[in-house]
Amino acid sequence: MKKDTANNRSNVSRSPSDTAAAASNPEIVRDPGIPFVEFVTIIAMIMALNALAIDVMLPALPAIGDALNIAEDNDRQLILLSYLIGFGGAQLFFGPITDAIGRKSVLVGGLALYSLASIAAIFASDVDQLLLARLVQGIGCAGARVTALSVVRDCYTGRRMGKVMSLVMMVFMSVPVIAPSIGQGVLIIAGWHWIFTLLLFAGISMLVWCALRLPETLPAEKRRPMVLANIVSAYMTVFKTRTSLGYTVGTAFVFGGLFAFLAMSQQIFVDIFDLGALFPLVFAAIAITMAAASFMNAQLVEAIGMRRLSHIATLCYTGLGVVIFVISAAGLETFWLFLALNAVIMMTFGFVGANFNAMAMEPLGDIAGTASSVIGFISTLGGALLGYAMGQQFNGSTQPLGLAFALYGLAALGCILYAEKGRMFHALDRETPEKD
Repeated sequence: MKKDTANNRSNVSRSPSDTAAAASNPEIVRDPGIPFVEFVTIIAMIMALNALAIDVMLPALPAIGDALNIAEDNDRQLILLSYLIGFGGAQLFFGPITDAIGRKSVLVGGLALYSLASIAAIFASDVDQLLLARLVQGIGCAGARVTALSVVRDCYTGRRMGKVMSLVMMVFMSVPVIAPSIGQGVLIIAGWHWIFTLLLFAGISMLVWCALRLPETLPAEKRRPMVLANIVSAYMTVFKTRTSLGYTVGTAFVFGGLFAFLAMSQQIFVDIFDLGALFPLVFAAIAITMAAASFMNAQLVEAIGMRRLSHIATLCYTGLGVVIFVISAAGLETFWLFLALNAVIMMTFGFVGANFNAMAMEPLGDIAGTASSVIGFISTLGGALLGYAMGQQFNGSTQPLGLAFALYGLAALGCILYAEKGRMFHALDRETPEKD
């Protein structure tokens, strides 16, 4: 067993023949050095730290607002926004760092910062301290997220990468299903400070797991020195690569609708539909469709292609947003109808998120860390600001949410047309050797 493990770890570095093979077959897989299931689980749980830090907060927003004297209900959304600003903004800087010094040290450092910020949040006594702790917590998670995506790109390409990302998203999406219920349970038996104790435990657990099990996936000869000219050149490569830029900005718009839903969900289900403590269960019912779609995407993507799946899903996402807006404006909305429409919209997101991200990363393997950071910066920070802008329009109805899905979906369709030079639904994923 020890010999097999050593052999697996040695496969992380390529021989010259491996490099030549990779050039002729972009679908070649580099063994990450641990079992595939464990690899996917680690990456998924790193990504899930982000979802946990957002969704576990939702039931606690009123309690935190009351405890810290946040007067306006819509201002509670700042607890989410401050985290997302740190998470989105910091990604721009972690990419060049991880490309220069390797993946593992950045990953462990990010998880440590996430954990330390959780301690600061536990002892926050006013809103400014909490928002600062949340900002730093987002920065720490940004380092972990950039590294996780870079590790995936180090080891997989093409539709195989799309499948890995779908499996990661499937596990990752299970967190929004259960996180609000966990948050609600914590509030029942303890105060809101204990929610941050939960995040502290999650951060430390992942830090230990990654430190002990996840190998370095970026060989020393592949690292890029942190020279300003090289960093700027790498950033510009992302912006000059049509496919990457189009799908990155498209992801930001799709995320804008998702973050608008997160910002308004507690107010919609509690204030409009009067669900009270049942809110986490309804949120879980919606979130589980996203997890199911991610699982379906993992099964279908190699046969159908990332483009066909994600383009169809984006059209559905946009159309359903129009339906929600029209029904709400006409006064025909019911709880069950709203629930069904949002469940389907979340399902479409399961076909968009992983595929858009994989297609944006695909042409940028030589600068995977920097590419991941730029893509994460634009998509997350852009999506957070778009979501917050629409969340601030909440007026006691679901019309702003429907408008967010519709307008941001239309913008995402425009980004697809830009990335694909006016085409949609074609099956070719350019970096794969086969043509459908």
